[in-house]
Amino acid sequence: MTEVLLEIDNLSVDYETGRGDLKALRNISFSLNKGEIVGIVGESGCGKSTLISSILRLTAPNTRFREGEVRFKGRNLLNISEQDMRSLRGSDISIVFQDPMQTHNPVLTIGRQMLDIQHRSSATKAEKLHRAAEMLSAVGIPDPQARLKQFPHEFSGGMRQRIAIAMALMSEPDLLIADEPTTALDATLEVQIIEHLRSLQQDMNCAVLFISHHLGVIAELCDRVVVMYAGAVVESGDVREIFGNPKHPYTRRLIDCDPGHIKERARVLPTIPGEVPDLANLPKGCIFRERCDQAMPRCTASVPPLQTIAEITGHRAACWLNHEEMAS
Repeated sequence: MTEVLLEIDNLSVDYETGRGDLKALRNISFSLNKGEIVGIVGESGCGKSTLISSILRLTAPNTRFREGEVRFKGRNLLNISEQDMRSLRGSDISIVFQDPMQTHNPVLTIGRQMLDIQHRSSATKAEKLHRAAEMLSAVGIPDPQARLKQFPHEFSGGMRQRIAIAMALMSEPDLLIADEPTTALDATLEVQIIEHLRSLQQDMNCAVLFISHHLGVIAELCDRVVVMYAGAVVESGDVREIFGNPKHPYTRRLIDCDPGHIKERARVLPTIPGEVPDLANLPKGCIFRERCDQAMPRCTASVPPLQTIAEITGHRAACWLNHEEMAS
């Protein structure tokens, strides 16, 4: 039986600003099962970073959780004490950040930093160093014992990101959040990082929440995908079904803009016309209608609900076109 690890239930998050409340997340709902990899995809400004910070409860002072819950192993993380939350970070929940050049302390050796990560462990210093060398070897770092004595600047960007993954997995967490971990790397290194991440995830059977704007990586790595736009989920479901039969115009436009789907050479790459709406002054109706080439009068009047299209695969989309199609 599938064990649900993380549940985001109707989560709405605002930022209080001088212009009014900026509605960063609105009614976000999805779940992540143990041992599963779920991808979160969307262009800049869609709410991916706010979602991560909300799960970890590392939010700015002007953040307000207006509605909903973030349940991890059945506990609502938004209600537990800060001490309990600190005990979860780094042990039960770990994160790999986007920029490998900013992840490590530049004045401490990699070995010292990997020792510090194991501060909750009762093992001896020698055992901790051995564990650190094992993790470096697992992510493809050659001569790991010697590398523990080196400083971050002595490693390339790709190696530093592999070290970041090793650090995040040191405590064998139940949930790993990967925040666009391949964005700053070239294509060859990107493939290597994905392969190491998948291998370690399978060995440890941890769940992964993989944040990215790269559709190719999402398709290669993830079991399910959640498509976000302007702070809301517009489509979610099995990764094969989403990419093979997208039901939301935004998802289709994202796929069309992916360089891997461009079959003919062109001087200008395809884009989605228009801009993400002002989240402090949201338009009425469908959030995507001003950029959608299939918009109809109903899209202006009301917000389409996230409707189930395929019960078996959990495919859902928030578009009035699907309501019209299912009603006919």
